[in-house]
Amino acid sequence: MENEHKEDDIKYLKQKVDSGVDFLTTQMFFDNDIHYNFLYRIREAGITVPVLPGIMPITSARQMKRSCELSGTVFPRRFQAILDRFGDSPKAMEQAGIAYATDQIIDLLANGVKNIHIYSMNRPEVAAAIMHNISEIIQC
Repeated sequence: MENEHKEDDIKYLKQKVDSGVDFLTTQMFFDNDIHYNFLYRIREAGITVPVLPGIMPITSARQMKRSCELSGTVFPRRFQAILDRFGDSPKAMEQAGIAYATDQIIDLLANGVKNIHIYSMNRPEVAAAIMHNISEIIQC
């Protein structure tokens, strides 16, 4: 979602949508403002299909480093503080990562997002924990 060729990316994305794409799923992100800015840019370009934000709960420091290497994702200062504080404790990091992803999802839902893709990395218990955390919220 964040790169130096934003305008080209949006042009190619519009071509895909014009060719019949029904919805989009974003790469993972850890700063919801990046998602909101992306939505604004694609809506300005006339792309109106639903966009599912991709949320990846980071549950280990190793996973975070690998994810960053593969995607070039930037971690906000708030998340970096979580990593610095809890990264050496697997249980604490997992709980903090689930809490951070939960907070992201609550913000997205509060701002009108209807569907979300959780990159659970073959960890269904992580997705289940997030669903438990937001169970009452999604009823509204």
